[in-house]
Amino acid sequence: MAQRPAVPARRRYGAASMTAPLRRVLVKAPGPAFGRAFDEPDHGFLHPVDLPRARSEHAALVGTLASLGVDVAVLDVETASPDLVYTYDPALVTDRGAILLCSGKLNRRGEEEALGGWFATAGIPIAGRIEAPGTVDGGDVFWLRPGLACVGRTLRTNAEGIRQLSALLDDEVRVFDVPYWNGPAELVHLLSVISPVADDLAVVYPRLLPVGLWELLGDLGISTIAVPDAEYPTLGCNVLAVRPRVVVVADGNPVTAVALRDAGCEVHAFPAGEIGVNGGGGPTCLTRPVLRG
Repeated sequence: MAQRPAVPARRRYGAASMTAPLRRVLVKAPGPAFGRAFDEPDHGFLHPVDLPRARSEHAALVGTLASLGVDVAVLDVETASPDLVYTYDPALVTDRGAILLCSGKLNRRGEEEALGGWFATAGIPIAGRIEAPGTVDGGDVFWLRPGLACVGRTLRTNAEGIRQLSALLDDEVRVFDVPYWNGPAELVHLLSVISPVADDLAVVYPRLLPVGLWELLGDLGISTIAVPDAEYPTLGCNVLAVRPRVVVVADGNPVTAVALRDAGCEVHAFPAGEIGVNGGGGPTCLTRPVLRG
């Protein structure tokens, strides 16, 4: 396997990319709040949580990332929110520092402060925050190319939040409306329907992909791998690029995995039934990139 290029020692943060080499990531292991998640219907879990299994699956993800050379930091904080394990959502990390977000899911409010405390300890400045009534979930924000951010207007990310976020980013921002689908009980983030895996390749779920984003992919010459209907509920479209064409996926999506390999990708699968499918978050959701490139 090819060696990764060295990263300048002075860089400690900056992850305004989905595909540049992943150097450092922040994760949160499932704890007691995750174990109780099914008790509150608003959390949206599918069945009672098997906490030992969830912890084992999360450990498998951490082990996979470490084996690929990623420095994995663990957020050692427990809050009332079971969704804190999905560390992608409460904050973004740009070259100017972290942006603390404000979730449109009420029980997730405050998760950004938990990440903010970790950023302070890690010496990462806070570049800004989204203030209510604005709402932004990290799962609605990604970078398609350097300097080009895509933001979804969804049930969790509203127009005021997008206005605030656009003012905090140094990038061109494209906004796409995401379908209502089945409503709040089965939320669709923008990153629920697309996962860039290289500058010229993305995994998509065409049935929910905004037309404007589909057109942008074509304009930029980005090829797509279509996730079949049967693999959408099992997180087939949630793919984490560790570096271009080296990806981590949720196990149990064989058609998508074969398509990725046929496109020249190195595919690493981990079991995600309890940590991922039950709570609705795949490998991208479970990781907050801190440093890429």
